[in-house]
Amino acid sequence: MKMFYGKNASGNVKEAVNGLRSPQLIVFTSSADGFEKAVADVEALFPGVPSIGCVGMGYDSSILESGVSVMAFSEGVSVSTGILEKVSTMPARDIARLEEDIKKVRPGSDNTAIIDFCTGNDAAVLTTIRGLIDRYGLHVMGATGDAGKVSCNGKIYTDGMTYAVVRNEGGKVKTYKENIYVPKDKTQLIASKTDRAKYYLGELNGRSAKQVYMELTNTSTDKEIVNQTFKNPLGKMVGNDVCIVSIKDVAGSGLICYRQINDSDILTLLEMRDPMEVAETTVNKIKNDFKKISGIYSVNCIFRYLVLKERGELNQYLGKIATLGTSCGLIGFGEHYNSQFVNQTMTCVVFE
Repeated sequence: MKMFYGKNASGNVKEAVNGLRSPQLIVFTSSADGFEKAVADVEALFPGVPSIGCVGMGYDSSILESGVSVMAFSEGVSVSTGILEKVSTMPARDIARLEEDIKKVRPGSDNTAIIDFCTGNDAAVLTTIRGLIDRYGLHVMGATGDAGKVSCNGKIYTDGMTYAVVRNEGGKVKTYKENIYVPKDKTQLIASKTDRAKYYLGELNGRSAKQVYMELTNTSTDKEIVNQTFKNPLGKMVGNDVCIVSIKDVAGSGLICYRQINDSDILTLLEMRDPMEVAETTVNKIKNDFKKISGIYSVNCIFRYLVLKERGELNQYLGKIATLGTSCGLIGFGEHYNSQFVNQTMTCVVFE
């Protein structure tokens, strides 16, 4: 298979796709003010070619903070695209549609991935499709887009998950998840008085979640708590794995998070590692798994973007990942890794 990447800071799709020939799938991101035009232009330039898109910043070895970014596969893939509608209230409504699209590409062992963009309610959507992921042995990488809009095959949706099911005809695919945060110590925090609908965390170890977090991080105001999540997010323990839980806001004596927390979940406080060292570990891991790489598509959380930009390491980080080969992706507002919805994370899918 071959992966193409093009970009244009002015949002000119025709310029961005210069050199693209006979695409089999187009995946694109655009600034909010140019999204409708980008969707129309992609469809006009490549009528009938499967496409998915969302609002967001794109990148290859450097960030494109405005304009349009286009990734495409030009050969060596079987593709089926579709949309799950009304995911905010009925995420399972169109599940049969997704299964039919999976069957169309005839997925094999470790050669099929789903790339998706969602407008929200991601955790519920991923839980809904988990049965299909497990049944067909699929790898999933995706993101929450910005502005509550996604597109599928030239049409815009404001409440949905747009997806591309991709079978690599020339080799395997594999998804990866990268955290730059690790447990600060062995302290376990038991969640209680949670509200899943509001992403609310009321208590930790039977005490005010706000007060416990302030004591652990030496913060004293609501604003400091929200800013501190860049350095010390919470982590949900899933076996030996850690899923990052970013703090969005303070509500009374509790915290509002970016992902759902359940009563009795075991949490811990996380701290940041050196992002460049983590990236080197990721690169080496992928090199060990793949003798030849055709392309990498990834999503980096908006919080990682802000942290790396503040440290002056954003393009250095993207460049390090790009040493593996053709590498591109987007800045997201929530990341998908197989059936998990995660925060402050990089997830990617690698094609042999």
